[in-house]
Amino acid sequence: MDAAVPRRTERDRERDGAWGRIGESGRDRNGDAGAKRRAASEREAAAGHESVSGRPVASGQAVPSVPAVASGHSVVSERAVGAPPGSADGGEGAWGDGLIARRVDERNGGTDPYSVVPSRPAGSSAALMPLAYDGQLRSRLDALRELVGLSRTRLDTGTLGEAGRVLDEAAARRRLSGQHTVVAIAGATGSGKSQLFNTLAGVTISETGVRRPTTAAPIACSWSDGAASLLDRLSIPGRLRRRPIQYPDSSGSPLRGLVLIDLPDHDSAAVQHREQVDRILRLVDAVIWVVDPEKYADAVLHERYLRPMAGHAEVTFVVLNQVDRLPGEAAEQVLDDLRRLLDEDGIALGEHGEPGATVLALSALTGEGIGELREMLGQFVAERQAPARRISADVDAAARDLRPVYVTGQRTGLSEEAREEFADRLADAVGATAAGEAAERAWLRNANRACGTPWLRLWRWYHDRREPPTGRLPLRAQVDEEATARQRVEQAVRTVSERASAGLPTPWAQAMREAAVRGAQGLPEALDELAARTGLPPGRPPRPGWWPVAVLAQASMTLLQVVGGLWLLGQIIGFLPPDLGVPVLLMLAGIIGGPLIEWSCRIAARGPARRYGHEAERLLREAAAGCGRARVLDPLAAELLRYREVREQYGRVTGVGAVAR
Repeated sequence: MDAAVPRRTERDRERDGAWGRIGESGRDRNGDAGAKRRAASEREAAAGHESVSGRPVASGQAVPSVPAVASGHSVVSERAVGAPPGSADGGEGAWGDGLIARRVDERNGGTDPYSVVPSRPAGSSAALMPLAYDGQLRSRLDALRELVGLSRTRLDTGTLGEAGRVLDEAAARRRLSGQHTVVAIAGATGSGKSQLFNTLAGVTISETGVRRPTTAAPIACSWSDGAASLLDRLSIPGRLRRRPIQYPDSSGSPLRGLVLIDLPDHDSAAVQHREQVDRILRLVDAVIWVVDPEKYADAVLHERYLRPMAGHAEVTFVVLNQVDRLPGEAAEQVLDDLRRLLDEDGIALGEHGEPGATVLALSALTGEGIGELREMLGQFVAERQAPARRISADVDAAARDLRPVYVTGQRTGLSEEAREEFADRLADAVGATAAGEAAERAWLRNANRACGTPWLRLWRWYHDRREPPTGRLPLRAQVDEEATARQRVEQAVRTVSERASAGLPTPWAQAMREAAVRGAQGLPEALDELAARTGLPPGRPPRPGWWPVAVLAQASMTLLQVVGGLWLLGQIIGFLPPDLGVPVLLMLAGIIGGPLIEWSCRIAARGPARRYGHEAERLLREAAAGCGRARVLDPLAAELLRYREVREQYGRVTGVGAVAR
């Protein structure tokens, strides 16, 4: 008999003292139950390894120990006969004494520590279906991924950190089982969450007591096989994984698929406890918040946890525990006040068939309300929608955090008026208006010279010859003009960038200003080059078709003056007979007709001169506008297009077709 029964190590005895002493009352702290179970195991081994429940057990197979009954549930504990405790050499994975702490079964490759006991029903599939998201959630996740990718060059990693975490967690959760729902029980010190955890499990799993904090590490309890990968994701070690068994095959359990996690106190004095709570709360599918009549209004609970997670109402349970301590109608009054606080936190309450948080009162000590909670949890787990709802709520939270960097509620974009004003400023900088006026004056001057009287043209020639040289004054004026033109260009770029960035969130407005500054580099020089290349051709302006007629008429008037003058001179010297009428008339006709023709030509030249000047101004304006568009407006338009694209993706993330400007 001694050879058949393995020697128990000190570690096993310590584990029995900590977790495995379960008697008829649910827990025997003196360790008598452990001794009775060991004695029973020895007797069964000496009797030739008779079967338990009528099933023969051979040497080396797992032998169930004496079950302990607590609250109607049975707890199965197995250890290998003929193999050292904690080893798998006996063929079946070893169980911890008194509680389900199942280890890896080498026969199934060590992939699932919950795959040995209870045995899987005949015809059941060993493969677990991964989590599947519906089309809308997949579309939102794809849009969030696209949004993060488009924004990496505009937003810092800290701003996109939460969105990236949500994407990573959504992808990680999708690869895991969709048949399980991971629910965490969280609460403050002394709220009774561990007692509620034990009551739901039907067996004392998590230690309770007056010492605070009692729960030092998360403890998991699974109602069905296949939750190992989920618990690995939560970094819960195998020694803290339990599973109460109500039915031999667990298929009839109303909580089948539930993975319950008992968390340390969120207000624990130990920093590592609070860190574990915060870490696991970001990974589980749902949360049961346990509050007591004394701390249900605790500011830490509401401000640090409930209020920031108001969008996760559909995967939130708020349980008022210890109502047995409240006399009369005090429980309803406290529950109503709790609902009021939750409403102030922005948490939607699932009342009257509306989606939202579940709020109820119970007593884990007396069992009041436990049946209602167990029924709600069973229905909640059976729907298998909690993981997707949690991910959807995480996406909503990430979208709310990102809203200030994508939406401002104002109109964005560069209006046509702003574009025209920018082109006008650049045209003024290159002197388009002045160039047009100069071209008009040049055309008029050329017309006057071509159609003016010879005497007036001679006088103008003489006047131009007597003009002193310009000296340094024009050079200095040219330098000043270039400086002024550069300032005008800079002012134009600054104005258009401010108008283009108006109404945009800060990161995108900054990107607009940076794009405008990059485009402004070298813009004045480019404008000068374009002005020189696009200016009017050198030389005299083109002459209209009527100019030769005007020149001929002016020459005729001059000829009449010359003929009349010579005629008078001939009469004066006696060469011709005296007759003043004809020569005087000829001279008067030439003297009056010359200026008259010149005045007529000047009036007729105004229209062509104006058109010539407008054409010169238009060419220069178009050149300046094209240069400004290529260097400044097009980069700004590209930034605006990128912003509109990310805003469209943000609209898909939030689940709406478009986002208000």
